[in-house]
Parts: sequence; C-alpha cells; structure tokens
Amino acid sequence: MAEERISFKDMCTRFDVTPRTLRYYEYIELLSPEKDGRARFYGPREVARMTLILRGRRFGFSLEEIRQWLLLYNERGTKEQYSVWISMADRQLAELGKQREELDATIADLKDLRDRTQALLDD
Repeated sequence: MAEERISFKDMCTRFDVTPRTLRYYEYIELLSPEKDGRARFYGPREVARMTLILRGRRFGFSLEEIRQWLLLYNERGTKEQYSVWISMADRQLAELGKQREELDATIADLKDLRDRTQALLDD
C-alpha cells in the first residue's frame, strides 16, 4: 500500500499556514517534501514533523531549536531526542513562569492605577 501523500495546497490548508511559511520551512530544512517537477507532496513523516514544528512554535521554541531537535532523531535516535526534549521543556517552562509572573505584576499595577484613577473621578 502506498503512503498517503498530500499536496502543497492541502498541507497549507490542513495546518492553516501560508504558502510562504511552508516554503520557508522547506528552505531551512525543517521539511523535505517529495518533488514531482514543481509540485510538492508531503507524506506522513512530513505531516508529523509539521505537527511538531507548530507545537514547538506554540510553546515558544525558535525554529532553529526545533530544527536541531528534529535532527537528533536521525543522528542519535529517539532516547536522545526525548532527553533533549525534557531539557528544552524544563527551560521553556521556567521562562514561561517568569513571563507569567511579569504579566501578573503588570496586570496588578494596571488594575491599581485604574482603581486610583477611578477614585479621583468619583471624588
């Protein structure tokens, strides 16, 4: 049974990305579609990689971090890739925690200033 392949356009639609984004991911070697002339086709491996790329971006990882992490699978295997992933996740969780603290402080300051300003208007 042949692997299911999807077209460039279908890949853009499935992941809600622009053609420019998809071409860029190919350019920086995050994706390696099969080519038939000018047409590009994406198999299950590329679909899985795209899922990981978008998830990594949502978590705040850079494209280069994602690229390096994806390379580990071919170079050192799953166990090493998982180990590096845990380190990356721990680092990002710490960074997101700091950002949350800063955001909470900013929200508290803004609420306080709003309340004091409202009190001035009420007087």
